[in-house]
Amino acid sequence: MATRSRDDRESKRRIRQMEAKRALRQEQGKRRKRDNTIAISAGAAAVVLAVVMQLTVFSSNPTEAEFAAAEAGLSSPSTSPSASNSADIPSPDTAAGKTFTGDLVLNGGTLGVELNGTAAPQAAAVLKSLADAGYYNGANCHRLTTAETFGLLQCGAKTADGSDDANYRWGPLENTPTDNKYPAGTIAVARTGNNAYGNGHQFFIVYKDTTIPADTAGGYTVVGKVTSGLDVVTKIAAAGLKAGANSGDGAPVAPVTIDSFSLK
Repeated sequence: MATRSRDDRESKRRIRQMEAKRALRQEQGKRRKRDNTIAISAGAAAVVLAVVMQLTVFSSNPTEAEFAAAEAGLSSPSTSPSASNSADIPSPDTAAGKTFTGDLVLNGGTLGVELNGTAAPQAAAVLKSLADAGYYNGANCHRLTTAETFGLLQCGAKTADGSDDANYRWGPLENTPTDNKYPAGTIAVARTGNNAYGNGHQFFIVYKDTTIPADTAGGYTVVGKVTSGLDVVTKIAAAGLKAGANSGDGAPVAPVTIDSFSLK
């Protein structure tokens, strides 16, 4: 009986570990599917979810065959990120050494912006080409964070849920802060987590001094800054998050749309 009891406890311990890994894998999959999200919140959610699953007691034990099959699925390696740009990414030479200035209009409020093609030529070239093509007109600012040291508005998604075109990917990372600090007014490029070539269409505007820990790929490309009208974003943030959002991270209470984005 004692041996049977120990076997049961060991089986339960192994299942708790397995479920925690599965939960973490599922959370990471969701993060990859939500293209161009900022990794910090997803990572924190995964850790919390894993801890919760580890503390859960399951009422039944699987067979050895079931456990082995599940464990094999969890241990299979994931595909490595591609270190190359999509075919339609503009050359960084089109922005190198240049400064672009213009207006970003959100819900009728105008922000003056400046992009730095010297510090981040590839990022500046991408945002300039997308703005010139009218890509951002009508796009969403789907994500708002309101934590004490993590305040930003993420924009550029064509859908309200923040998904993006997985075929539009580029890198490398440029002009990333060595201290993980992004001052108020920073404009930086959003990307998929742990992928230096996971940049896409989306960017984020920092409306208060923010710290974003680097992931395994590094930090986030700082492409420019807001030169006027940052209060447009702080007012959006002050209105808060939509009901049901995670604490400090979710959709703005009122939808935010890019009316226009012009650069010269």
